[in-house]
Amino acid sequence: MSESGGAAGVVRVADMEGRVFRALLRFVYTDSWPKTVKEEECAMAQHLLVAADRFGMERLKLLCEDDLCKSISLGTAANILALAELHNCNDLKDACIDFLISSGDLSAAMIRQDFENLKTSCPSLVKELIDRRCMDTP
Repeated sequence: MSESGGAAGVVRVADMEGRVFRALLRFVYTDSWPKTVKEEECAMAQHLLVAADRFGMERLKLLCEDDLCKSISLGTAANILALAELHNCNDLKDACIDFLISSGDLSAAMIRQDFENLKTSCPSLVKELIDRRCMDTP
């Protein structure tokens, strides 16, 4: 964080949207989850997880993980899995892997663009997913 040179009382927070920072402050002062429209809940939880990890807010991080576990779907699994890996959220990572393995849609997930991005950004995760899939197959 750095103070703006011209405006008194203005603090700029790099790499964070204003709405996410407001939600973070709301949590700090009220210990309550931000109000968002249903379509934005998963995205907000992802952004808040990053912020909570950045600022060492373990309770908020756990709440975000819990919310994201409920949001795992074919369309979100790869992104949430990468986020879980980057921010050391082992329970969330396991939930994503379990979803992908048990849903029966692993093949469908693997041809999606977000999964292609996962292969590039976190190849070890893809290997772990395939290894666990092979271990679960009789």
